Amino acid sequence: MQGRRPAPTREAVTTTNGGIVVTDTSGSSPRVALPALVSGPHTKRLGTVAVIATFGGLLFGYDTGVINGALDSMEESLGLTPASEGIMVSAILIGAAVGAFFIGRISDAFGRKPTINTLAILFFFAALACVLAPTWEFLTGARFFLGIAVGGASVTVPVFLAELAPTEQRGGLVSRNELMIVSGQLAAFTINAVIGSVWGEHDNVWRYMLSVAVLPAIALFIGMFRVPESPRWLIAKGRDDDALAVLKQIRADDRAVAEMAEVRLLADEEKEAKSARLADLIAEPWLRKILFIGIGLAVAQQLTGINSIMYYGTQVLQQSGFSQSGALIANVGAGVIAVVAMLVALRIINKVGRRTMLMVGFAGVTIFHLLIGLSSLLIPEGLGRAIVVLIFVIGFVGTMQGTIGPLVWLMLSEIFPLKLRGVGMGLTVLILWLTNFAVSLLFPILVAGIGISTTFFIFAVLNAGSFLFAVKKVPETNGRSLEQLEEDFSTGAIYVVKNGKK
Repeated sequence: MQGRRPAPTREAVTTTNGGIVVTDTSGSSPRVALPALVSGPHTKRLGTVAVIATFGGLLFGYDTGVINGALDSMEESLGLTPASEGIMVSAILIGAAVGAFFIGRISDAFGRKPTINTLAILFFFAALACVLAPTWEFLTGARFFLGIAVGGASVTVPVFLAELAPTEQRGGLVSRNELMIVSGQLAAFTINAVIGSVWGEHDNVWRYMLSVAVLPAIALFIGMFRVPESPRWLIAKGRDDDALAVLKQIRADDRAVAEMAEVRLLADEEKEAKSARLADLIAEPWLRKILFIGIGLAVAQQLTGINSIMYYGTQVLQQSGFSQSGALIANVGAGVIAVVAMLVALRIINKVGRRTMLMVGFAGVTIFHLLIGLSSLLIPEGLGRAIVVLIFVIGFVGTMQGTIGPLVWLMLSEIFPLKLRGVGMGLTVLILWLTNFAVSLLFPILVAGIGISTTFFIFAVLNAGSFLFAVKKVPETNGRSLEQLEEDFSTGAIYVVKNGKK
């Protein structure tokens, strides 16, 4: 077992022409200079690749959000009880946990592109099975397999985007996947409201809502034929010529050659290591620290309770005073603000430190949890309370999706070393989905047992703890290439700099 790598004397500066120079003056690694990014046909190609790949995020969002407005119709059509409803709703989350854990390894072994293509096929057939389900038991099984696709996409797509993106644009490019997730949820809320208004009297209206999901699955499958493999994965597999060809499609030639050299240096170091295993993540102190941070971020994101709103938002609004149809329409507001907040996040995510945004996010959601709890407790029942709760719910969703939502997925795709990226991402996202499952299963039980106000007070306490975790344990990852991050984690240099200060 090797210990921590000796810290090199290293400088990373931005040159006068906007390029990045990384110098190791200890002599253990040669100098790597990255020329400045320039626009050209390659810029458009990279954008096209990102749009196609993030259809996986769109499917993720739609398939998890559509249940929000479909439950009332399902109860009548399938004869759901509270117990069977909870099992059916949560089945997709258990499937997602399984998919996140195993498909991360599969993508490491067989490549990001074929993995995403296979997920598109699974999305299509699982969504079709949900639409045609004759019983709630069959629907539960179909949603489990749909969850495998959702979990696999949640692991593979952010890593794929991070490995394609130039360092200067990685935050914005990876966060496009989160934008597509919330766009998928908004689409689900909107389509539910439209279909519910037009065909709401039909017993099987929920089938119409679920059927829309097959369309982006087809688009993802066809689009992936235009997408190259991850150059970093190709280099890790010794396919340097293929990797350089891919980089030249999405970078200027001089930048492609420089990035190739940087990644090749790291891959050469890792060649001597054994094949990636789960045990490798706890083999050395610096890797255990990364794993702890990753698990902490995954759990903290789900303890915000965001998916309680995404899955049960209409029920929360009904209990606050809205009618059934009013809640269905009002719930669209949460979806709209999620997309707007995500667009704002995309503009600032590379300008503001990741750690700073996390702290602001956890502080903000804690405040909104308290406000939701207090308004539910102190304002008399009626339309006034319903509107106040809706405003605070929208504020909570906007704060969450403008900070914590994209940042956690981005940082999970950044922090693990190349050889362990699929395994590490798979394990942390497995835990994320299991936490999602637990929160989503317990939320309606807690609301029924102790009420909305006390439930959100509990969320406030949990998120205050998450704020302290971000302050004390989470390092800043902004402004470093994936290769620099790996080096700085292994030497401990990344923990020296916080908020830009030594």
